[in-house]
Amino acid sequence: MSRGILIQQAASNSREQFADSPSLDEVLIDAVIEALDAHTFMSRQALDSDKVRAGLMRILPGPGQLWEALRARAGA
Repeated sequence: MSRGILIQQAASNSREQFADSPSLDEVLIDAVIEALDAHTFMSRQALDSDKVRAGLMRILPGPGQLWEALRARAGA
């Protein structure tokens, strides 16, 4: 289902009517499936490729700020 229908429904209906729309549930399910497919594909690439994992290992500690995020959790 097209996400454009949600734009039309938001413009034409109250918040409550929009929240009750069956289209909202359908678009949400489509979005979750798309996200699952994308994450599955990316995970498979990382598992199957030394090169991809090496790239992640270069990114996570520096620009990815993994160390900083973990330190902040440790202090929380």
